[in-house]
Amino acid sequence: MNKTFKLQFTLNGRPTEAMINPSARLLDVLREDFGLTGTKEGCGKGECGACTIFMDGKAVDSCLVMAIQAQGHSIITIEGMAKEGRLDKVQEMLLQEGSVQCGYCIPGMVMSARALLNRNSNPTLDEVKYAMSGNLCRCTGYHKIFKAVLRAAQIEREAKSKI
Repeated sequence: MNKTFKLQFTLNGRPTEAMINPSARLLDVLREDFGLTGTKEGCGKGECGACTIFMDGKAVDSCLVMAIQAQGHSIITIEGMAKEGRLDKVQEMLLQEGSVQCGYCIPGMVMSARALLNRNSNPTLDEVKYAMSGNLCRCTGYHKIFKAVLRAAQIEREAKSKI
């Protein structure tokens, strides 16, 4: 691969750069150049959600983003979700509810759920279902995943009300 473009962006809160091939997808750069393998490739067509990341706070399918589009932007991957050694509340609740099986889809599920809770701290079950509709899982039913997202929202609301 001929790496001819200097990509500079913020990755999981840290300024970073890499020499990349201008035709590379962001998904590939994250996995191959930075070793951030939590972001998965499922379909490669933006239909399964396994590669969901945040770009400037918005959930996007990294398989559909050219790496050069990240120039100057902020990218958060699943590896950047933990803060000070603590999992994101969505991650915690997915584990507590037994929502994780093979784990392949879970990083994308976490990112989509977190995007929902960032914009709506009190979603209904239907809103969770809609927000997660771009994330496919072949191992489990979605009931426990939806329950975990609703529980994370509840815990976060309760914590904010105590402040």
